[in-house]
Amino acid sequence: MVRAWYMDDDLQSDQRLEHHRNPPVYIDLNTLFELTGVRYFKFDLRSSKMQDELNILKKDRGYSYEDEIVCSKECLPDYENKLKIFYEEHLHTDEEIRFVLEGSGYFDVRDAKDEWIRIQVEACDLIIIPAGIYHRFTLDTRNFIKAKRYFVGEPVWKPYNRPVDEMACRRLYLECLKNKFK
Repeated sequence: MVRAWYMDDDLQSDQRLEHHRNPPVYIDLNTLFELTGVRYFKFDLRSSKMQDELNILKKDRGYSYEDEIVCSKECLPDYENKLKIFYEEHLHTDEEIRFVLEGSGYFDVRDAKDEWIRIQVEACDLIIIPAGIYHRFTLDTRNFIKAKRYFVGEPVWKPYNRPVDEMACRRLYLECLKNKFK
């Protein structure tokens, strides 16, 4: 099961570490959604029922394109610089959907108080990061993740680095946040 927690403020140590507060402050999935709009699903594709449920989710949300990405020193050209780019705080105009096939990593998202929440993902986890939320990604110390990326229509993956509060997707996200994503 996915784990989420508030992060410490240590900017000096390795971004791939867990970065728990002392004492740790964990967040359950319902609270994670209320605080950020992030959705989480678990799909063990060894089960045909789970495969069917994933296909229903993809259809219901309009995901019509998918590809795979592998992040590791061996597979990702310019690995160190790519990890730095993924870890820069940014947003997208569309949802960011990742279904982890192998490996693990962290998505960090901002809550309404502008505090970082770290979400650990591993095999069988599907996470939907809403359009307009400031976030970032990093691998964990295992340095490997293989994931499917889903898109509505043609893939658009353009990050807009903070600050871009004037963007329509950011304003819409803040309105949804204010209304608790109802």
